Amino acid sequence: MSGNKAAWLDGKAAQLRIAEAEMYEPEKDEVLIKNGAVAINPVDWKIQDYGIFLQQWPNIIGTDSSGEVVKIGSGVQNVKVGDRVAAHLINLKTNQPKHGAFQLYSIAKAATVARIPDSISFTQAAVLPLAIDTAGTGLYDSAEQGKGLGLEFPSLNPKPSGKTIVVWGGSSSVGAMATQLATASGAHVVAVASRHNFDFCKTNGAKEVYDYNSSSVAADVASAVSASGGEFVGIFDAISSAESYQHDFEIFRHLDKGGVLVCTVMAPKPEEWPANVKANMVFGVSEVPYPLWKDFVTSALEKGVLTCAPEPLVVGKGLESIQAGMDANKKGVSAKKVVIEL
Repeated sequence: MSGNKAAWLDGKAAQLRIAEAEMYEPEKDEVLIKNGAVAINPVDWKIQDYGIFLQQWPNIIGTDSSGEVVKIGSGVQNVKVGDRVAAHLINLKTNQPKHGAFQLYSIAKAATVARIPDSISFTQAAVLPLAIDTAGTGLYDSAEQGKGLGLEFPSLNPKPSGKTIVVWGGSSSVGAMATQLATASGAHVVAVASRHNFDFCKTNGAKEVYDYNSSSVAADVASAVSASGGEFVGIFDAISSAESYQHDFEIFRHLDKGGVLVCTVMAPKPEEWPANVKANMVFGVSEVPYPLWKDFVTSALEKGVLTCAPEPLVVGKGLESIQAGMDANKKGVSAKKVVIEL
C-alpha cells in the first residue's frame, strides 16, 4: 500500500496545501477507504473562509467519499475488504484529520458506509453521502419533538403514506436526496426550484414543481399541498436563506396552519419566527440516518430506487484540484455537484 497524502487546511482563509498524511489504522467499527472520488459541499468552503467547526489546525476536511475498502476494524460486518463503497466522513463532528475526505486514504465509521453496485462509478457515488445524512435527519427525526418531519423510513416498494411535504430547493444536492427519500417513504412531494430544473425534480419523485422566481410561488405551493389531499407535515428547506424563509412562512400562512420547518446547517435564523412553526437546524451527523445506510442505501441503489443525483460536475483529478472544486462550488452550481476524481 502506497503512502497517504492530503489537502491540508492550515487555518482560516488559507489555501489548501498538499502534503504527506498519516496512513491510518481502522479502529473498532471503522473502515479504511482508498478514495476514488470526493465531492465538494458548501460547508467546505465556508470552513475555509470563516474558520468554523474546526478546533484544531492544520486539519483535513471533506465529508463525501467513494472508493474501495482496504482495511476494516473489529466489529465491522456490513462491508469487507475489496468492497466498493460510498461513505460519509465525520470530521465535522470529531475534528480528527483521519475522518476528512480530502486525502488519498480516509477512515470512515462503518455505520455511514454502504456498498455501491458495479454499475455506479466512484464519481457518481461521491454525490450521495452528506446528502443522505442531512436529508435523512430532517425527514426522519421525531416530528413530535419539533426536530424533523417524522416520516416513515423508506422502502423499496413504498405505499402512499397519506403525508405531503414541500421541498424548497429541490434541485440542490440535499433537496434532490430529500425528494428521493421522501418519495421512497410514500410521501407526496411538492418541490420548488428554478424552471429549467423542473424535469430533474420530477425525475427524483416530485409530484409538482413550482418556480421560486414566480411572484405567486407560495400561493401555488399551498394550493398544490391542499389539492394533494394528504396530511401536510411541513417544509424541508434545502436552501435556508433569509429569502427562502420568508417564502416558507408565506406558505404556512396560505395554508392557515403551522407545522415543522426543517432547515439545513449554516442557516441564519430570522428574528421573527412564527409561533406555530417548529424549526430544526439540521446538522448532517446524526444517529437517525444509520438505518438508511444499514438497511436501505445499498439495496436501493441496486434496485434503482435511489439514484446518484444530482449529476457530478468533475472539476479535475487529484488532490491538487480540490481547491479549484471548492472555488467552483462557491461560485454556484445548478442541479450538479462538484466532484474531484482521485
